[in-house]
Amino acid sequence: MNDDFQATRGQRLPRSERRAQLLDSALGVFVEKGYHQAAMDDIAASAGVSKPVLYQHFPGKLELYLALIDQHASELETLVRDALALTDNKARIATMVGAYFDFVSQDGAAFRLIFESDLANVPEVRSRLDQIDLTCAQAMADIIISESSLGQQEAMLVGVQLVSLAQTSARYWLTHEATLPKETAIRVTGSLIRRGISAFPAVASKSGARSDGARESVATPAR
Repeated sequence: MNDDFQATRGQRLPRSERRAQLLDSALGVFVEKGYHQAAMDDIAASAGVSKPVLYQHFPGKLELYLALIDQHASELETLVRDALALTDNKARIATMVGAYFDFVSQDGAAFRLIFESDLANVPEVRSRLDQIDLTCAQAMADIIISESSLGQQEAMLVGVQLVSLAQTSARYWLTHEATLPKETAIRVTGSLIRRGISAFPAVASKSGARSDGARESVATPAR
């Protein structure tokens, strides 16, 4: 019988479901113990499977860790891309900021693998983390370019800074959520970002005003 269908606490799982279960168990172990202290034995025990079953899906601990980063980086990128689908820049900024807050508040604390990885200096991990930051920064740069007269490289620089702001703010909120409502934290962070963008020379329409009314929207916090 294929090991992917071996019983786990009485359950038989197809390969795709087994892989998802192993990733979920590995996330809990990595978050609790950190990469270096976590062992494949711990992950197998957490999943309720034998080590041979675990190794059928992942040849080693690093490959398992990278699979987790890819999975949760994709989730964050999806949240950001959903924000980009909006046409109003004020709403896009608010939704992008909200994406970071939603990401850090997910069950399992997956954000720690992305924002607080203890393998950040390992090339395979670093390249993935850099790509996440660049993807989100480019999304922010697209908004900046449409709102200001900044060029691509200048907008990208500001985008990197604003993504860092959103990420850091979300992580701060997570440790103070008992006294700082999530909606308030998102509104304040989004307002700061909009005001920061509005400090740069605006892209003007023929009438001399911002083409999308963004300058006026800055004064009214997102609700």
